[in-house]
Amino acid sequence: MSAPVSTLKLENPPEVLAREPLVLNQRSPGWISDAIAGVSEGKTPVWWKISFGISITMMTVCFSLITYLISTGVGVWGLGHPVMWGWAIVNFVWWIGIGHAGTLISAILFLLRQRWRTAVNRAAEAMTIFAVMCAGIYPLIHVGRVWFGWWLFPLPNSQGIWPQFRSPLMWDVFAVSTYFTVSLLFWYMGLIPDLAVMRDRAKNKLRKFGYGLFSLGWTGSNRHWSNYEKAYLILAGLSTPLVLSVHSIVSLDFAVSQLPGWHTTIFPPYFVAGAVFSGFGLVLTLLIPIRKIYHLEDIITLRHIDLMCKVILATGSIVGYAYGMEFFIAWYGGNPYERFTFINRAFGPYWWGYWIMISCNVLVPQFFWIKPFRRNILLVWFLSILVNIGMWFERFEIVVTSLNREFLPSNWGYYAPTWVDLLTYLGTFGLFFTFFLLFLRFLPIIAIAEVKAITPQADPHHPLGGATGGHH
Repeated sequence: MSAPVSTLKLENPPEVLAREPLVLNQRSPGWISDAIAGVSEGKTPVWWKISFGISITMMTVCFSLITYLISTGVGVWGLGHPVMWGWAIVNFVWWIGIGHAGTLISAILFLLRQRWRTAVNRAAEAMTIFAVMCAGIYPLIHVGRVWFGWWLFPLPNSQGIWPQFRSPLMWDVFAVSTYFTVSLLFWYMGLIPDLAVMRDRAKNKLRKFGYGLFSLGWTGSNRHWSNYEKAYLILAGLSTPLVLSVHSIVSLDFAVSQLPGWHTTIFPPYFVAGAVFSGFGLVLTLLIPIRKIYHLEDIITLRHIDLMCKVILATGSIVGYAYGMEFFIAWYGGNPYERFTFINRAFGPYWWGYWIMISCNVLVPQFFWIKPFRRNILLVWFLSILVNIGMWFERFEIVVTSLNREFLPSNWGYYAPTWVDLLTYLGTFGLFFTFFLLFLRFLPIIAIAEVKAITPQADPHHPLGGATGGHH
C-alpha cells in the first residue's frame, strides 16, 4: 500500500532543481518589488544628474550639427569621389545592429521558454528602442536633401508620384519603422503590470496619476493576466521574424549592388549574427555597471552574465566563420576585382581597421570558452566594450574599403571623417543616453512580475514553493 501523499518526501530531486538559481536569496517576493522599484523611488543620485547633463549637451550638439549639415550641404562631411557612402551609413548599420539584442532576448527567448531572460529583457528592450531612434536619423540625413524624406512614404498624391520600391533605401524605411513600432509595443506591453506596481507604491499624486494613466487600469485580475499573456505572446510572435528580417534588409543595401566586396549572398545571415553579437555586447556594457550601482546582484546574477557570454561566443564564432568564407569565396570565385577588394581590406590603406575588427570580433570572444573568465565581472565588461568597437570597425571596413579603390587606379582615394562626422556620431550617444537615463530614473529597469514568476516561491511543484515552502 502506498504512503499517504502528505508523508512523501522528495528524496532525490530532479537534476534541473539542482541548477544554480536565477534569483538569489529566498526571501518573500516583496523584496523583488522593493529592490527594483526602489531604483526609481529613491532620491536622484548625483552621478545621474552629472551624466544626464553631459548626455543632454551631446544630444544638443548632434541636432545642432544636423541643422548645420542641412543648411550648408553634405560637403561638410568627409564624403567625396570615390567614397560616397561613409560615416552616416557605417553608424546607421552599427546602431541598428545594437538594437537586435533586445528583441532577441524578449521575443525569441520568450518563445523558447528561456527563463533567464527575465532579469535582462526590460533594459535590453529599452536599449533597442533608443538605438533604433539613433539609427533612424542617418538614412534621412545621408540623402542630402532631408525635405525629400517625406516622399519615401507611399502617400497618396495628385501627381501619382510613388516611391521607387526597387530601391533598398525604401526597404530600410519600411523595415526600420516596422521594427521600431513593434519593439515599442512589445516593451510597453511588458511594462503594464510593473507600472501598476509603481502606481500602488507611489507616494505623491503626480507619480500616482502618471503611473496610473499608463498602467491602463491594471488590477492583476485573472482576466487581465489572461489577456496580457495572449497579447504578449502575439507580439513575441510578430517580433521574432523582425529580428531576422530587419538586419537582412539592411544588408541588402549592399548585397543587391554589383560592387566587389558587397555583392555576396552571405550578407543577410552574417549581418544578423553580427547584430546579435554587438547587441549582447552593449547589454553587458550597460547592465554590469547598473547591477553594481543599484545593488541588483541578487537579481542579475552571475548565471545571467555567464549565459550572455555564451551567446556572444556563439555569435562571434559565426561572424568569424563568415570572415573566413568571404575570403574563401573571393579566391574561389575567380573574380580578380573581388579578390583584390579582400586583399585590400587586410593589407591596403585601412589595414589597421581590418585587424582591429579581427582582434575584437574573432579573438576576444574566445576568452568566453573559459568559465572563470565568464565569471570575472570586470573582464567581461571590458571585453563587451571591445566587441562593440570591433563591430563598428566591421561596418567601417565593409562600407569604406569596398569604395576607396575603384576599378581605375586613377580614381583611388582615401576617406577620412571630418569634425562634423565625428561630433554628430558622438551626439547620437547623447541621444541614446538621455533616453536611457530617463528610463533608469522613472521606469522599473527589470521586469518585476516576470522575475517574481521564476522564483521558487512562485512554483507550486518546487520543494521551496507552493503551499509547502512559500514562506521561506
